[in-house]
Amino acid sequence: MSGLTSTISNAVMLSALYALVAIGFTLIFGVGGVLNLSHGATITVGAFTAYFATSVFGLNIWAAAFASMVVGAAFMIAFYLGMVQFVEDQPITVMILTLVMSIVVEEVAKILVGTQPRALPSLVDGQIALLGGVQANRLLAFALSWVIIALLFAGVNYTRTGKAILATSMSTKGASLVGIESKRMYLYTWALAGLLAALAGVFLGSIQTVSWAMGREPLVLSFSIVVLGGIGSIRGSILGAYVIGFLEVFTVSYVDSSLSGLASLVVLVIILLVKPEGLFGRELTH
Repeated sequence: MSGLTSTISNAVMLSALYALVAIGFTLIFGVGGVLNLSHGATITVGAFTAYFATSVFGLNIWAAAFASMVVGAAFMIAFYLGMVQFVEDQPITVMILTLVMSIVVEEVAKILVGTQPRALPSLVDGQIALLGGVQANRLLAFALSWVIIALLFAGVNYTRTGKAILATSMSTKGASLVGIESKRMYLYTWALAGLLAALAGVFLGSIQTVSWAMGREPLVLSFSIVVLGGIGSIRGSILGAYVIGFLEVFTVSYVDSSLSGLASLVVLVIILLVKPEGLFGRELTH
């Protein structure tokens, strides 16, 4: 595979994972108005759950991925019910609380496994004869990411619960008047975000490695992605993920690998100055 083709292929596949992470991030902000800085930590929780499930309990990677989704969702549910719900009308307090949780998760990961990256088994081995040869694991992670994104998009727009989440995002009071329990909708979005982040952690861990700080970069990129696409917009998050993903991969590949993350921050600043509502505005308005 030529260098350019390989770079484009890598950007296309990695951007799908970024979209998976960013959608969970934007759902919580769009519905509950919460800037969840522990979203990256949930990626770490999911990846390490899969690591322990395979290396300690001997599960195969698919069972480990399922366990990761359950643990990721449970982690977010417990965090929301145990702490966030009591201060969710205090944005600064919530932001600090989620930041502290993120730090706690990283420190626990360092205590448990140290600072050396750990390998996670691939979802599937081998190469696919596509574009000169693509790792089957990357291609499968890309395909599964898009399947999940499509299911999520359909679920939010066409199911009763999804429409209730949309209604809650538009007006909590209005949703309450028609019998929608906003607290329950908040809980659903936290659980969903946890599930998506944990699964993204498994995909990233199987493609790269698992480490205590692996959630930091996706969190920073997610912030840039949702601001670019429009906070609360699922469509915007998908488009933003591909813009940021391509920019990130091309910067690392053709400019300097040490600039990883910088390009997305430049985009973030430009969007905040020029078009703060993002490309798609805000679909989920609180």
